[in-house]
Amino acid sequence: MNIVLYALTALLYGGLAVAGWRAHRHTVVEPVLAGVPASIAPVESKPKTPGMGATTRALLLIALLVHGVLLHTTIFPQNAMIFGFAFALSAMFWLGAGIYWIESFFFPLNGLRLLVLPLACIASLMPLVFGGVRVLSYSAAPMFKLHFLIANIAYGLFAIAALHAILMLMLERRLQCMRGLATRHTGNDGWLSSWLDALPPLLTLEKLLFRLIGAGFVLLTLTLVSGIAFNEQLVDRALRFDHKTVFAFLSWLMFGALLTARRISGWRGRAALRWVLASFVALLLAYVGSRFVFEVLLHRAVV
Repeated sequence: MNIVLYALTALLYGGLAVAGWRAHRHTVVEPVLAGVPASIAPVESKPKTPGMGATTRALLLIALLVHGVLLHTTIFPQNAMIFGFAFALSAMFWLGAGIYWIESFFFPLNGLRLLVLPLACIASLMPLVFGGVRVLSYSAAPMFKLHFLIANIAYGLFAIAALHAILMLMLERRLQCMRGLATRHTGNDGWLSSWLDALPPLLTLEKLLFRLIGAGFVLLTLTLVSGIAFNEQLVDRALRFDHKTVFAFLSWLMFGALLTARRISGWRGRAALRWVLASFVALLLAYVGSRFVFEVLLHRAVV
């Protein structure tokens, strides 16, 4: 049964990704044939990635539902729990794709699906390759299930926020290059430039970025609080200062500092985006990165 869910999930994500890229390629043919690079074409003639139609939106919803069922059946088989870094990444990109699907109703995010869907497709198959996980004996505890759910939603929010930060850095760099090289374009910008042209405006990405970070920060706070409560219930000790705890609190402090600076001084630009990425790396090291090292490199099971 699980192999069918794996295949169906990858087929849906992959098919939608391929269809999106094929549709995007058709939109850049006319400006290029006219001898005008997409990056310096007039606004009214810039290529636009077609929005999600009703069929595409419905298929993506089905993909999210199938992927969700797959995660539940593989992570929680028969009142147990199987988990690892590959499962964490799969859950993160499932949540990221779900956030994209919801936000696409309110923002013009058509270009983002060209990145999100291929990554979700790859992440959904990773548990088949990296299956070295440990069954947790306390997974049936209600407090742990609540902690696990909140934590993974927070990770998903921060994962899609990190992708936004990377895209915003690429767009800013591209705009600077266009200012200096607009008069020297040869008319062949390539697929990367045409894809960047299809992304939402920087202001839209920035607004969505800090909305995601704000929601993720609230959930990360709840994750730390529920983790402390569960740890005290399990081992009669509120905190265990291991690598996970240190990096989790470090990322919480870094995201909190970013939101505070944003509210007080309106912090933005490259420095803020790099701070977002550094904070996300700290969050990855708190769990996903450490599990990768133990499970794949050291071949050791961890809790």
